[in-house]
Amino acid sequence: MGALDDLRVLDLTQVLAGPYCTMLLADMGADVVKVERPGGDLIRSNPPFVSDGDEEAYGGYFQSVNRGKRSLELDLGDADDREAFLSLVERADVVVENFKAGTMEKFDCGYETLREHNPDLIYSSIRGFGDPRTGETHRQGQPSFDLIAQALGGVMEITGQSDGPPTKVGPGVGDLFTAVLNAVGILAAVHHRERTGEGQYVDTAMYDSMVSLCERTVYQYSCDGESPTRQGNSHPTLFPYDSFEAADGHVVIAAFADGHWEALCEAMERPDLAADYPDAGSRIANRESLRREIADWTATIDSETLLDLLGGRVPAAPVQNTADIFDDPHIHDREMLTDVDQPGADEQITIAGSPIKMTETMPSPGGRAPLLDEHRTELLDEVGVETDTNRVESDD
Repeated sequence: MGALDDLRVLDLTQVLAGPYCTMLLADMGADVVKVERPGGDLIRSNPPFVSDGDEEAYGGYFQSVNRGKRSLELDLGDADDREAFLSLVERADVVVENFKAGTMEKFDCGYETLREHNPDLIYSSIRGFGDPRTGETHRQGQPSFDLIAQALGGVMEITGQSDGPPTKVGPGVGDLFTAVLNAVGILAAVHHRERTGEGQYVDTAMYDSMVSLCERTVYQYSCDGESPTRQGNSHPTLFPYDSFEAADGHVVIAAFADGHWEALCEAMERPDLAADYPDAGSRIANRESLRREIADWTATIDSETLLDLLGGRVPAAPVQNTADIFDDPHIHDREMLTDVDQPGADEQITIAGSPIKMTETMPSPGGRAPLLDEHRTELLDEVGVETDTNRVESDD
């Protein structure tokens, strides 16, 4: 039993941002119905595959963010399919879509129309630049993907080495962070409805989300009028807070607090550094020379020995690759890797587990992602729609 097992969500989203948002809800028990356009989600056929892409129903991309959902293929441009969709809306709590602004209105399925069929409905959208209902701008209607959002929102400008070009963050944070914020908005709207009986529109824009993610750059610019830019793995106001090369790889050290700095100097056998630079201000002012001192020390020691020397007294860690993560007992103890069936393959695929942990209603991926239109009969039967012809039957 999940915390959201009384919540019915109609998920019209595709690719990453929307599906990740509804995946979070599904992991917490919501009944998420993936309403797919003819042919299905654009990323169903995206690699990688376990063994043979010609045999498998979908790739790892689709599997990862659509686990635990039910699938129904509908063409909202078809009158019968549209009526079937509206029948589903009448019994839904939430509708989520990530089309360009105005797309749902073309099918006469915009928020105002759906609210006529279900006054308590929470309607949520994820768009590159938001929806005019919550703030109209000249960018609305423009296409957007993660790369666009990271570029506009300032993420790329502050990512990378100081002498290198603007760099995209590895994970698709333009999609994923927006998705998380949208899920928060949906749950806030659900809470509001429980108190007042009112549904509402929830809107999260990728561009807006990236500005929020880069919150530090906003107050920095406000304070000194200078646009922050790239500075590698260091931090503009904390030191040491950086990556360092060890004899066999890289480690990160975050010893900016006075106590951590003293412990680091002790491990380095450099009490003079602790005495000469006892506070944050002096360390920041001399960060370049101090960084060289630390780098010279770490370069002579292998990662395991280095971390043993720091002995849990200093925040430090190795820079791991995915194979290291798979081997880390912590990840298995926290159930952060989940095996699910891969249709068309003779073996399972591993996907990321839920990072949200709860003592009474533990979130968990609810099984594999659905086949396209896999749940047509059961879903349409639930709302009294004739399966063969998509004819809406009378509830009487």
